[in-house]
Amino acid sequence: MTDVSEAVRVAVAEAVGVELDEVTGDSRLTADLGAESIDLLDMLFRIERSVGAKIQAAELADYIQGGIPDEEFGDAAEVVSERGLTQLKLVMPQIDESALAGRLKADGVMDLFTVDNLLRLVRSRLDMPVG
Repeated sequence: MTDVSEAVRVAVAEAVGVELDEVTGDSRLTADLGAESIDLLDMLFRIERSVGAKIQAAELADYIQGGIPDEEFGDAAEVVSERGLTQLKLVMPQIDESALAGRLKADGVMDLFTVDNLLRLVRSRLDMPVG
């Protein structure tokens, strides 16, 4: 089987049109690499082709949100709730919940999602250790 970590990095680099050495585990998909929603779909397709992990865009959103209903994930102003931040910390362990509390808007969540976060999702789909 292809090295999953390398396959994810290659998929990301090809989808956003950057050199492979620009894609590190800490690279944020949208904020650092400039990925847009169409690029995310392209990444997921490339990952499926290379390692067999089928992940739909809606599944990515569900994974990040952890099944928490929208009205509980954020408030009326679309600021991520404490419960939402706790969930985000599970899938994005690099975030600082206290720094984001009361400030993170729902539409800014993907700006925090890194290549390593995507790799964890892919490994979980392949029943591989995510750590």
